[in-house]
Amino acid sequence: MVESPTYASAGARGAAPRRTPVLSAGGMAASAHPSVTFAGAAVLAAGGNAVDAALAMAAQSWVALPGQCGVGGDAFAVVREPDGRVWTVCGSGYGPDGGDHAFYTDRGLSAVPVTGPLSVAVPGAPAALAQLHATGGSWELSRLWERAARAAEAGLPCTAKTRGDIADTAAALRQDAGAARALLPKDRLPDVGQRLPQPDLARTIRELAADPAGFYTGAFAERAVTALRDAGAPFSGEEWALCGDVVPQPAVTGSYAGRTIHQTPPPSPGWMAVQQAALCDGRLGGMEWLGAEAVHLLASAARLSFAERVERCGSDSDTWRESLTPEAIAAARKRIALGDIPRGYARAADGDTTSMVAVDAEGRAVSFIHSLAFTFGSKTTVPGTGVLLNNRLGRGAYLLPGHPNGVQPRRRPLHTLNAWLVTNAAGELEHVGNTPGGDGQVQWNTQLLSHLLDHGLDPQTAVDAPRFTVHPGSDADVLDQPDELRCENRLGGGVLDALRARGHAVRETGAWDAGGSGMVISVDAGRGCLLGGADSRQDGVAVGV
Repeated sequence: MVESPTYASAGARGAAPRRTPVLSAGGMAASAHPSVTFAGAAVLAAGGNAVDAALAMAAQSWVALPGQCGVGGDAFAVVREPDGRVWTVCGSGYGPDGGDHAFYTDRGLSAVPVTGPLSVAVPGAPAALAQLHATGGSWELSRLWERAARAAEAGLPCTAKTRGDIADTAAALRQDAGAARALLPKDRLPDVGQRLPQPDLARTIRELAADPAGFYTGAFAERAVTALRDAGAPFSGEEWALCGDVVPQPAVTGSYAGRTIHQTPPPSPGWMAVQQAALCDGRLGGMEWLGAEAVHLLASAARLSFAERVERCGSDSDTWRESLTPEAIAAARKRIALGDIPRGYARAADGDTTSMVAVDAEGRAVSFIHSLAFTFGSKTTVPGTGVLLNNRLGRGAYLLPGHPNGVQPRRRPLHTLNAWLVTNAAGELEHVGNTPGGDGQVQWNTQLLSHLLDHGLDPQTAVDAPRFTVHPGSDADVLDQPDELRCENRLGGGVLDALRARGHAVRETGAWDAGGSGMVISVDAGRGCLLGGADSRQDGVAVGV
Protein backbone atom coordinates (compact mmCIF):
# COMPACT_ATOMS: atom_id res chain seq x y z
CA MET A 1 0.00 0.00 0.00
CA VAL A 2 1.30 3.45 -0.92
CA GLU A 3 1.23 5.86 2.00
CA SER A 4 0.05 9.41 1.28
CA PRO A 5 3.27 11.25 2.31
CA THR A 6 5.07 9.70 -0.66
CA TYR A 7 2.72 11.28 -3.20
CA ALA A 8 4.97 14.32 -3.37
CA SER A 9 8.18 12.96 -1.85
CA ALA A 10 11.63 12.48 -3.38
CA GLY A 11 10.83 14.16 -6.68
CA ALA A 12 12.62 12.85 -9.74
CA ARG A 13 15.93 14.63 -10.23
CA GLY A 14 16.25 16.88 -13.25
CA ALA A 15 14.76 19.94 -14.86
CA ALA A 16 11.64 18.31 -16.30
CA PRO A 17 8.34 19.43 -14.73
CA ARG A 18 7.25 17.37 -11.74
CA ARG A 19 4.38 15.08 -12.69
CA THR A 20 2.10 13.69 -10.02
CA PRO A 21 0.46 10.26 -10.21
CA VAL A 22 -2.95 9.83 -11.78
CA LEU A 23 -5.64 8.79 -9.27
CA SER A 24 -8.70 6.62 -9.81
CA ALA A 25 -11.41 5.08 -7.66
CA GLY A 26 -12.17 2.49 -10.36
CA GLY A 27 -9.91 0.93 -12.96
CA MET A 28 -6.82 2.27 -14.70
CA ALA A 29 -4.75 1.73 -17.82
CA ALA A 30 -1.28 2.97 -18.70
CA SER A 31 0.94 2.69 -21.76
CA ALA A 32 3.56 4.55 -23.79
CA HIS A 33 1.07 6.15 -26.24
CA PRO A 34 -2.13 8.13 -25.53
CA SER A 35 -4.29 6.26 -28.05
CA VAL A 36 -3.15 2.93 -26.64
CA THR A 37 -4.00 3.94 -23.08
CA PHE A 38 -7.35 5.31 -24.24
CA ALA A 39 -8.18 2.00 -25.94
CA GLY A 40 -7.71 0.21 -22.63
CA ALA A 41 -9.50 2.85 -20.57
CA ALA A 42 -12.48 2.78 -22.96
CA VAL A 43 -12.83 -0.97 -22.47
CA LEU A 44 -12.67 -0.61 -18.69
CA ALA A 45 -15.22 2.20 -18.73
CA ALA A 46 -17.61 0.07 -20.80
CA GLY A 47 -17.45 -2.85 -18.38
CA GLY A 48 -14.61 -4.95 -19.77
CA ASN A 49 -12.03 -6.38 -17.42
CA ALA A 50 -8.29 -5.76 -17.22
CA VAL A 51 -7.48 -8.66 -19.57
CA ASP A 52 -9.88 -7.21 -22.14
CA ALA A 53 -8.22 -3.82 -21.70
CA ALA A 54 -4.74 -5.29 -22.23
CA LEU A 55 -5.88 -7.09 -25.37
CA ALA A 56 -7.35 -3.88 -26.79
CA MET A 57 -4.19 -1.95 -25.97
CA ALA A 58 -1.99 -4.60 -27.55
CA ALA A 59 -3.76 -4.34 -30.89
CA GLN A 60 -3.88 -0.55 -30.80
CA SER A 61 -0.15 -0.41 -30.17
CA TRP A 62 0.48 -2.41 -33.36
CA VAL A 63 -0.79 0.65 -35.20
CA ALA A 64 0.40 3.43 -32.88
CA LEU A 65 3.92 2.09 -32.24
CA PRO A 66 4.81 0.04 -35.34
CA GLY A 67 8.56 0.10 -34.74
CA GLN A 68 8.18 -1.31 -31.26
CA CYS A 69 5.68 -4.13 -31.65
CA GLY A 70 3.48 -5.97 -34.10
CA VAL A 71 1.51 -9.06 -35.03
CA GLY A 72 4.81 -10.62 -36.10
CA GLY A 73 6.46 -10.20 -32.71
CA ASP A 74 6.47 -11.91 -29.32
CA ALA A 75 4.45 -11.21 -26.18
CA PHE A 76 4.52 -12.00 -22.46
CA ALA A 77 2.04 -11.22 -19.69
CA VAL A 78 1.45 -11.80 -16.01
CA VAL A 79 -2.11 -11.68 -14.63
CA ARG A 80 -3.49 -11.51 -11.10
CA GLU A 81 -7.10 -12.57 -10.65
CA PRO A 82 -9.42 -11.02 -8.02
CA ASP A 83 -9.18 -14.21 -5.94
CA GLY A 84 -5.38 -13.83 -5.78
CA ARG A 85 -4.40 -16.43 -8.39
CA VAL A 86 -1.48 -15.38 -10.59
CA TRP A 87 -0.73 -16.84 -14.03
CA THR A 88 1.39 -15.98 -17.03
CA VAL A 89 1.45 -16.42 -20.78
CA CYS A 90 4.72 -16.53 -22.71
CA GLY A 91 4.58 -16.24 -26.47
CA SER A 92 7.82 -16.71 -28.40
CA GLY A 93 8.80 -19.06 -31.18
CA TYR A 94 11.34 -21.38 -32.73
CA GLY A 95 13.72 -20.57 -35.50
CA PRO A 96 13.49 -22.60 -38.73
CA ASP A 97 13.71 -26.39 -38.60
CA GLY A 98 16.58 -26.27 -41.08
CA GLY A 99 18.48 -23.62 -39.12
CA ASP A 100 21.08 -25.64 -37.28
CA HIS A 101 24.58 -24.38 -36.55
CA ALA A 102 25.99 -25.70 -39.83
CA PHE A 103 23.33 -23.93 -41.90
CA TYR A 104 24.77 -20.55 -40.90
CA THR A 105 28.46 -21.41 -40.79
CA ASP A 106 28.28 -23.11 -44.20
CA ARG A 107 27.21 -19.74 -45.53
CA GLY A 108 30.24 -18.05 -44.05
CA LEU A 109 28.33 -16.42 -41.21
CA SER A 110 29.91 -15.81 -37.80
CA ALA A 111 26.56 -14.88 -36.21
CA VAL A 112 22.90 -15.34 -37.01
CA PRO A 113 21.94 -12.27 -39.10
CA VAL A 114 20.03 -9.55 -37.25
CA THR A 115 18.00 -8.38 -40.27
CA GLY A 116 16.26 -10.12 -43.12
CA PRO A 117 14.56 -13.53 -43.38
CA LEU A 118 17.38 -15.44 -41.65
CA SER A 119 16.84 -13.39 -38.47
CA VAL A 120 13.20 -14.44 -38.05
CA ALA A 121 11.74 -16.71 -35.37
CA VAL A 122 8.13 -17.86 -35.46
CA PRO A 123 6.07 -15.02 -33.89
CA GLY A 124 4.64 -15.85 -30.48
CA ALA A 125 2.39 -12.82 -29.97
CA PRO A 126 -0.77 -14.13 -31.69
CA ALA A 127 -0.68 -17.37 -29.69
CA ALA A 128 -0.03 -15.53 -26.43
CA LEU A 129 -2.88 -13.11 -27.06
CA ALA A 130 -5.25 -15.91 -28.00
CA GLN A 131 -4.47 -17.74 -24.76
CA LEU A 132 -4.71 -14.54 -22.73
CA HIS A 133 -8.17 -14.04 -24.21
CA ALA A 134 -9.27 -17.65 -23.75
CA THR A 135 -8.18 -17.74 -20.11
CA GLY A 136 -9.17 -14.28 -18.89
CA GLY A 137 -11.08 -12.27 -21.49
CA SER A 138 -14.78 -11.48 -21.33
CA TRP A 139 -15.36 -9.70 -24.68
CA GLU A 140 -15.02 -11.13 -28.17
CA LEU A 141 -11.68 -10.42 -29.84
CA SER A 142 -13.49 -8.89 -32.81
CA ARG A 143 -14.99 -6.30 -30.48
CA LEU A 144 -11.70 -5.67 -28.68
CA TRP A 145 -9.66 -5.26 -31.88
CA GLU A 146 -12.06 -3.33 -34.08
CA ARG A 147 -10.76 0.02 -32.81
CA ALA A 148 -7.26 -0.99 -33.89
CA ALA A 149 -8.49 -2.22 -37.28
CA ARG A 150 -10.24 1.10 -37.93
CA ALA A 151 -7.12 2.98 -36.82
CA ALA A 152 -5.03 0.98 -39.27
CA GLU A 153 -7.47 1.72 -42.09
CA ALA A 154 -7.51 5.45 -41.49
CA GLY A 155 -3.93 5.74 -40.27
CA LEU A 156 -2.81 7.24 -36.98
CA PRO A 157 -0.69 10.41 -36.95
CA CYS A 158 3.01 9.63 -37.10
CA THR A 159 4.69 10.49 -33.80
CA ALA A 160 8.18 11.92 -33.42
CA LYS A 161 9.21 8.52 -32.00
CA THR A 162 7.94 6.62 -35.03
CA ARG A 163 9.39 9.15 -37.47
CA GLY A 164 12.76 8.73 -35.78
CA ASP A 165 12.47 4.95 -35.93
CA ILE A 166 11.69 5.11 -39.66
CA ALA A 167 14.53 7.55 -40.32
CA ASP A 168 17.02 5.28 -38.54
CA THR A 169 15.99 2.20 -40.52
CA ALA A 170 14.84 3.71 -43.85
CA ALA A 171 17.49 2.02 -45.97
CA ALA A 172 16.49 -1.44 -44.76
CA LEU A 173 12.76 -0.70 -44.92
CA ARG A 174 13.09 0.34 -48.56
CA GLN A 175 14.31 -3.17 -49.39
CA ASP A 176 10.91 -4.62 -48.49
CA ALA A 177 7.96 -3.54 -50.64
CA GLY A 178 5.36 -3.95 -47.90
CA ALA A 179 7.35 -2.08 -45.29
CA ALA A 180 8.20 0.74 -47.69
CA ARG A 181 4.59 1.13 -48.80
CA ALA A 182 3.31 1.43 -45.22
CA LEU A 183 6.09 3.45 -43.61
CA LEU A 184 7.67 5.46 -46.44
CA PRO A 185 4.69 6.65 -48.50
CA LYS A 186 5.80 7.93 -51.90
CA ASP A 187 9.31 6.92 -50.83
CA ARG A 188 9.48 9.81 -48.37
CA LEU A 189 10.08 10.01 -44.66
CA PRO A 190 6.68 10.86 -43.13
CA ASP A 191 6.17 14.13 -41.30
CA VAL A 192 5.21 14.20 -37.64
CA GLY A 193 1.42 14.23 -37.67
CA GLN A 194 1.10 12.64 -41.11
CA ARG A 195 -1.34 9.74 -41.10
CA LEU A 196 0.06 6.34 -41.99
CA PRO A 197 -2.79 4.15 -43.28
CA GLN A 198 -2.14 0.39 -43.21
CA PRO A 199 -5.10 -1.28 -44.98
CA ASP A 200 -3.34 -4.64 -45.26
CA LEU A 201 -2.72 -4.65 -41.51
CA ALA A 202 -6.36 -3.70 -40.86
CA ARG A 203 -7.51 -6.73 -42.81
CA THR A 204 -5.06 -8.98 -40.97
CA ILE A 205 -6.22 -7.72 -37.56
CA ARG A 206 -9.83 -8.59 -38.41
CA GLU A 207 -8.85 -12.01 -39.77
CA LEU A 208 -6.76 -12.71 -36.68
CA ALA A 209 -9.59 -11.68 -34.36
CA ALA A 210 -11.91 -14.12 -36.13
CA ASP A 211 -9.42 -17.00 -36.13
CA PRO A 212 -6.16 -16.59 -34.16
CA ALA A 213 -5.17 -20.19 -34.87
CA GLY A 214 -5.11 -19.42 -38.59
CA PHE A 215 -1.89 -17.52 -38.04
CA TYR A 216 -0.14 -20.83 -37.36
CA THR A 217 -2.02 -23.41 -39.43
CA GLY A 218 -4.14 -21.53 -41.96
CA ALA A 219 -3.70 -19.31 -44.98
CA PHE A 220 -1.53 -16.80 -43.13
CA ALA A 221 0.89 -19.51 -42.02
CA GLU A 222 1.15 -20.89 -45.55
CA ARG A 223 1.83 -17.43 -46.97
CA ALA A 224 4.44 -16.60 -44.32
CA VAL A 225 6.33 -19.88 -44.57
CA THR A 226 6.32 -19.79 -48.37
CA ALA A 227 7.67 -16.24 -48.44
CA LEU A 228 10.41 -17.04 -45.93
CA ARG A 229 11.43 -20.22 -47.72
CA ASP A 230 11.56 -18.38 -51.03
CA ALA A 231 13.88 -15.85 -49.37
CA GLY A 232 16.24 -18.56 -48.14
CA ALA A 233 15.08 -19.17 -44.56
CA PRO A 234 14.75 -22.96 -44.07
CA PHE A 235 11.33 -23.12 -42.40
CA SER A 236 9.45 -26.40 -42.76
CA GLY A 237 6.05 -25.16 -41.62
CA GLU A 238 5.92 -27.73 -38.83
CA GLU A 239 7.80 -25.48 -36.40
CA TRP A 240 5.41 -22.68 -37.31
CA ALA A 241 2.36 -24.79 -36.41
CA LEU A 242 3.88 -25.97 -33.12
CA CYS A 243 4.31 -22.40 -31.86
CA GLY A 244 0.56 -21.81 -31.91
CA ASP A 245 0.16 -23.80 -28.70
CA VAL A 246 0.67 -21.52 -25.67
CA VAL A 247 -0.65 -22.56 -22.27
CA PRO A 248 -0.86 -20.55 -19.02
CA GLN A 249 2.07 -21.10 -16.68
CA PRO A 250 2.78 -20.28 -13.03
CA ALA A 251 4.82 -17.17 -12.40
CA VAL A 252 8.42 -17.19 -11.21
CA THR A 253 8.26 -15.79 -7.69
CA GLY A 254 10.61 -14.33 -5.13
CA SER A 255 10.49 -12.28 -1.96
CA TYR A 256 11.49 -8.66 -1.62
CA ALA A 257 10.85 -6.25 1.25
CA GLY A 258 8.26 -8.65 2.68
CA ARG A 259 6.30 -8.86 -0.56
CA THR A 260 6.12 -11.41 -3.36
CA ILE A 261 7.36 -10.54 -6.82
CA HIS A 262 5.65 -12.41 -9.66
CA GLN A 263 7.57 -12.61 -12.94
CA THR A 264 7.29 -14.30 -16.32
CA PRO A 265 9.17 -17.63 -16.72
CA PRO A 266 11.76 -18.54 -19.39
CA PRO A 267 12.51 -17.87 -22.15
CA SER A 268 11.70 -14.56 -20.45
CA PRO A 269 14.51 -13.31 -18.19
CA GLY A 270 12.07 -12.65 -15.35
CA TRP A 271 14.15 -14.87 -13.06
CA MET A 272 17.00 -12.37 -13.41
CA ALA A 273 14.94 -9.56 -11.87
CA VAL A 274 13.94 -11.93 -9.06
CA GLN A 275 17.60 -12.84 -8.52
CA GLN A 276 18.78 -9.22 -8.52
CA ALA A 277 16.05 -8.31 -6.04
CA ALA A 278 17.12 -11.16 -3.75
CA LEU A 279 20.72 -9.97 -3.89
CA CYS A 280 19.64 -6.49 -2.76
CA ASP A 281 16.85 -7.41 -0.34
CA GLY A 282 17.19 -5.84 3.10
CA ARG A 283 20.02 -3.58 2.02
CA LEU A 284 18.81 -0.86 -0.35
CA GLY A 285 16.19 0.49 2.06
CA GLY A 286 18.92 1.61 4.42
CA MET A 287 20.93 3.38 1.75
CA GLU A 288 20.55 6.85 0.32
CA TRP A 289 18.04 6.77 -2.55
CA LEU A 290 20.09 6.58 -5.77
CA GLY A 291 23.28 7.30 -3.87
CA ALA A 292 26.58 5.82 -5.02
CA GLU A 293 26.34 2.89 -2.60
CA ALA A 294 22.87 1.93 -3.84
CA VAL A 295 23.76 2.28 -7.52
CA HIS A 296 26.92 0.23 -6.98
CA LEU A 297 24.95 -2.59 -5.34
CA LEU A 298 22.27 -2.67 -8.05
CA ALA A 299 24.85 -2.55 -10.84
CA SER A 300 26.90 -5.32 -9.23
CA ALA A 301 23.83 -7.53 -8.87
CA ALA A 302 22.95 -6.92 -12.52
CA ARG A 303 26.44 -7.79 -13.76
CA LEU A 304 26.49 -11.03 -11.82
CA SER A 305 23.03 -12.01 -13.06
CA PHE A 306 23.82 -11.27 -16.70
CA ALA A 307 27.07 -13.20 -16.54
CA GLU A 308 25.25 -16.26 -15.23
CA ARG A 309 22.74 -16.05 -18.05
CA VAL A 310 25.24 -15.74 -20.87
CA GLU A 311 27.54 -18.42 -19.51
CA ARG A 312 25.10 -21.24 -18.84
CA CYS A 313 21.42 -20.54 -19.50
CA GLY A 314 19.11 -21.63 -22.27
CA SER A 315 15.36 -21.63 -22.72
CA ASP A 316 15.13 -25.43 -22.59
CA SER A 317 17.16 -25.94 -19.39
CA ASP A 318 16.50 -25.29 -15.71
CA THR A 319 19.93 -23.99 -14.72
CA TRP A 320 18.37 -20.61 -13.91
CA ARG A 321 16.59 -22.21 -10.94
CA GLU A 322 19.95 -22.93 -9.33
CA SER A 323 20.65 -19.18 -9.23
CA LEU A 324 17.58 -18.58 -7.05
CA THR A 325 18.33 -21.10 -4.29
CA PRO A 326 19.13 -19.67 -0.84
CA GLU A 327 22.63 -21.10 -1.08
CA ALA A 328 23.28 -19.49 -4.46
CA ILE A 329 21.92 -16.13 -3.29
CA ALA A 330 24.12 -16.24 -0.18
CA ALA A 331 27.19 -17.07 -2.26
CA ALA A 332 26.42 -14.32 -4.76
CA ARG A 333 25.94 -11.78 -1.98
CA LYS A 334 29.36 -12.72 -0.65
CA ARG A 335 30.89 -12.24 -4.09
CA ILE A 336 29.38 -8.77 -4.33
CA ALA A 337 30.68 -7.87 -0.87
CA LEU A 338 34.18 -9.00 -1.90
CA GLY A 339 34.01 -7.13 -5.19
CA ASP A 340 34.21 -10.38 -7.15
CA ILE A 341 31.97 -9.19 -9.97
CA PRO A 342 32.29 -10.86 -13.37
CA ARG A 343 32.20 -9.11 -16.69
CA GLY A 344 28.68 -7.81 -17.26
CA TYR A 345 27.01 -9.35 -20.26
CA ALA A 346 23.89 -7.24 -20.28
CA ARG A 347 22.49 -6.96 -23.73
CA ALA A 348 22.52 -3.40 -24.96
CA ALA A 349 19.32 -1.54 -24.16
CA ASP A 350 18.62 -0.91 -27.79
CA GLY A 351 15.95 -2.27 -30.04
CA ASP A 352 12.36 -1.47 -29.38
CA THR A 353 9.62 -2.85 -27.19
CA THR A 354 6.49 -1.45 -25.63
CA SER A 355 4.40 -2.46 -22.66
CA MET A 356 1.13 -1.66 -20.91
CA VAL A 357 -0.59 -2.29 -17.59
CA ALA A 358 -4.24 -2.40 -16.57
CA VAL A 359 -6.16 -2.85 -13.34
CA ASP A 360 -9.95 -3.17 -13.14
CA ALA A 361 -12.37 -2.34 -10.34
CA GLU A 362 -12.42 -5.97 -9.18
CA GLY A 363 -8.67 -5.96 -8.55
CA ARG A 364 -7.70 -7.96 -11.63
CA ALA A 365 -4.30 -6.75 -12.90
CA VAL A 366 -2.33 -7.35 -16.10
CA SER A 367 1.22 -6.46 -17.06
CA PHE A 368 1.72 -7.04 -20.78
CA ILE A 369 4.79 -6.55 -22.98
CA HIS A 370 5.46 -7.23 -26.67
CA SER A 371 8.18 -6.55 -29.19
CA LEU A 372 9.64 -7.13 -32.65
CA ALA A 373 13.11 -7.35 -31.00
CA PHE A 374 15.02 -4.57 -32.82
CA THR A 375 13.25 -1.57 -34.33
CA PHE A 376 10.87 -2.90 -37.03
CA GLY A 377 12.26 -6.37 -36.33
CA SER A 378 13.69 -8.13 -39.36
CA LYS A 379 12.49 -5.31 -41.67
CA THR A 380 10.73 -8.09 -43.58
CA THR A 381 6.98 -8.31 -44.15
CA VAL A 382 4.68 -11.18 -45.05
CA PRO A 383 3.49 -10.00 -48.49
CA GLY A 384 -0.02 -8.62 -48.62
CA THR A 385 -0.60 -8.76 -44.85
CA GLY A 386 0.99 -5.60 -43.43
CA VAL A 387 2.79 -7.79 -40.88
CA LEU A 388 6.44 -7.09 -40.11
CA LEU A 389 8.27 -10.12 -38.77
CA ASN A 390 10.56 -10.09 -35.73
CA ASN A 391 14.31 -10.63 -35.72
CA ARG A 392 14.30 -12.46 -32.39
CA LEU A 393 16.36 -15.40 -33.68
CA GLY A 394 19.13 -13.06 -34.85
CA ARG A 395 19.02 -11.05 -31.66
CA GLY A 396 18.64 -13.88 -29.18
CA ALA A 397 20.44 -17.00 -30.40
CA TYR A 398 24.19 -17.53 -30.29
CA LEU A 399 26.17 -19.13 -33.10
CA LEU A 400 28.26 -21.05 -30.57
CA PRO A 401 28.34 -24.85 -30.87
CA GLY A 402 27.25 -26.62 -27.71
CA HIS A 403 26.09 -23.47 -25.93
CA PRO A 404 22.74 -23.87 -24.13
CA ASN A 405 21.53 -20.80 -26.03
CA GLY A 406 23.16 -21.82 -29.31
CA VAL A 407 20.97 -21.70 -32.39
CA GLN A 408 19.18 -25.02 -32.72
CA PRO A 409 15.91 -26.18 -34.29
CA ARG A 410 12.98 -26.40 -31.84
CA ARG A 411 14.81 -24.23 -29.31
CA ARG A 412 13.46 -20.81 -28.42
CA PRO A 413 16.24 -18.22 -28.11
CA LEU A 414 16.65 -16.47 -24.78
CA HIS A 415 14.49 -13.38 -24.52
CA THR A 416 14.53 -9.87 -23.14
CA LEU A 417 10.80 -9.39 -22.43
CA ASN A 418 9.52 -9.71 -18.88
CA ALA A 419 6.45 -8.57 -16.97
CA TRP A 420 5.83 -8.30 -13.24
CA LEU A 421 3.47 -7.54 -10.39
CA VAL A 422 3.80 -7.39 -6.60
CA THR A 423 1.49 -8.76 -3.89
CA ASN A 424 1.67 -8.40 -0.13
CA ALA A 425 1.74 -11.11 2.51
CA ALA A 426 -2.03 -11.50 2.26
CA GLY A 427 -1.85 -11.96 -1.51
CA GLU A 428 -3.35 -8.54 -2.20
CA LEU A 429 -2.20 -6.52 -5.20
CA GLU A 430 0.19 -3.67 -4.43
CA HIS A 431 1.90 -2.81 -7.72
CA VAL A 432 1.85 -3.87 -11.34
CA GLY A 433 4.40 -2.51 -13.76
CA ASN A 434 6.78 -2.83 -16.63
CA THR A 435 9.49 -1.06 -18.57
CA PRO A 436 10.68 -1.96 -22.08
CA GLY A 437 14.24 -1.61 -23.32
CA GLY A 438 16.23 -4.73 -24.21
CA ASP A 439 18.16 -6.11 -21.28
CA GLY A 440 17.77 -2.76 -19.62
CA GLN A 441 14.41 -4.22 -18.61
CA VAL A 442 15.53 -6.55 -15.83
CA GLN A 443 17.80 -3.83 -14.45
CA TRP A 444 15.25 -1.03 -14.60
CA ASN A 445 12.47 -3.22 -13.25
CA THR A 446 14.64 -4.08 -10.25
CA GLN A 447 15.31 -0.36 -9.79
CA LEU A 448 11.56 0.30 -9.93
CA LEU A 449 10.92 -2.33 -7.27
CA SER A 450 13.41 -0.65 -4.96
CA HIS A 451 11.92 2.80 -5.57
CA LEU A 452 8.44 1.50 -4.74
CA LEU A 453 9.15 -0.94 -1.91
CA ASP A 454 12.29 0.40 -0.21
CA HIS A 455 11.56 4.09 -0.52
CA GLY A 456 7.76 4.20 -0.85
CA LEU A 457 7.77 6.40 -3.94
CA ASP A 458 4.62 6.99 -5.90
CA PRO A 459 4.48 5.37 -9.35
CA GLN A 460 5.07 8.54 -11.35
CA THR A 461 8.17 9.44 -9.35
CA ALA A 462 9.39 5.85 -9.64
CA VAL A 463 9.14 5.63 -13.45
CA ASP A 464 10.68 9.09 -13.90
CA ALA A 465 13.62 8.42 -11.56
CA PRO A 466 17.15 8.53 -13.04
CA ARG A 467 18.23 5.23 -14.58
CA PHE A 468 21.51 3.42 -14.99
CA THR A 469 22.41 0.42 -17.12
CA VAL A 470 25.32 -1.99 -17.18
CA HIS A 471 26.81 -2.64 -20.62
CA PRO A 472 28.12 -4.29 -22.98
CA GLY A 473 25.57 -6.46 -24.65
CA SER A 474 25.38 -10.21 -24.87
CA ASP A 475 24.92 -10.07 -28.64
CA ALA A 476 27.87 -11.69 -30.40
CA ASP A 477 29.04 -8.49 -32.05
CA VAL A 478 29.37 -6.51 -28.80
CA LEU A 479 30.71 -9.04 -26.31
CA ASP A 480 34.21 -7.59 -26.55
CA GLN A 481 33.23 -3.99 -26.00
CA PRO A 482 34.58 -2.34 -22.85
CA ASP A 483 32.51 -2.52 -19.68
CA GLU A 484 30.46 0.59 -18.96
CA LEU A 485 27.94 1.79 -16.44
CA ARG A 486 25.67 4.08 -18.43
CA CYS A 487 24.09 6.67 -16.16
CA GLU A 488 21.63 9.46 -16.76
CA ASN A 489 23.44 12.58 -15.58
CA ARG A 490 20.55 13.43 -13.25
CA LEU A 491 22.20 11.09 -10.78
CA GLY A 492 24.51 14.02 -10.09
CA GLY A 493 28.22 14.66 -10.40
CA GLY A 494 29.00 13.58 -6.85
CA VAL A 495 27.36 10.19 -7.31
CA LEU A 496 29.00 9.65 -10.68
CA ASP A 497 32.44 10.54 -9.31
CA ALA A 498 31.94 8.19 -6.38
CA LEU A 499 31.01 5.39 -8.77
CA ARG A 500 34.17 6.02 -10.77
CA ALA A 501 36.15 5.82 -7.54
CA ARG A 502 34.61 2.39 -6.95
CA GLY A 503 35.97 1.22 -10.30
CA HIS A 504 32.94 1.70 -12.56
CA ALA A 505 33.59 2.95 -16.08
CA VAL A 506 30.84 5.54 -15.98
CA ARG A 507 29.45 6.83 -19.23
CA GLU A 508 27.12 9.80 -18.77
CA THR A 509 24.02 10.09 -20.91
CA GLY A 510 21.52 12.92 -21.19
CA ALA A 511 19.21 13.59 -18.30
CA TRP A 512 16.36 11.52 -19.79
CA ASP A 513 18.22 9.39 -22.36
CA ALA A 514 18.49 5.96 -20.73
CA GLY A 515 15.69 4.59 -22.88
CA GLY A 516 12.62 2.60 -22.04
CA SER A 517 9.16 3.78 -21.13
CA GLY A 518 8.16 2.49 -17.72
CA MET A 519 4.69 2.42 -16.23
CA VAL A 520 3.31 1.41 -12.85
CA ILE A 521 -0.14 1.21 -11.27
CA SER A 522 -0.13 1.04 -7.47
CA VAL A 523 -2.91 0.28 -4.99
CA ASP A 524 -3.67 2.55 -2.05
CA ALA A 525 -5.88 0.13 -0.15
CA GLY A 526 -6.37 2.51 2.77
CA ARG A 527 -8.02 5.13 0.57
CA GLY A 528 -9.55 2.73 -1.89
CA CYS A 529 -7.87 4.17 -4.97
CA LEU A 530 -5.30 3.45 -7.64
CA LEU A 531 -2.26 5.57 -8.47
CA GLY A 532 -0.72 5.43 -11.93
CA GLY A 533 2.46 6.69 -13.53
CA ALA A 534 3.75 6.64 -17.12
CA ASP A 535 7.28 7.48 -18.18
CA SER A 536 8.12 11.04 -19.23
CA ARG A 537 10.82 9.66 -21.54
CA GLN A 538 8.16 8.87 -24.14
CA ASP A 539 4.53 9.84 -24.76
CA GLY A 540 3.10 7.64 -22.04
CA VAL A 541 -0.03 8.43 -20.08
CA ALA A 542 -2.07 6.73 -17.37
CA VAL A 543 -5.86 7.14 -17.37
CA GLY A 544 -8.27 6.22 -14.61
CA VAL A 545 -11.93 5.36 -15.09
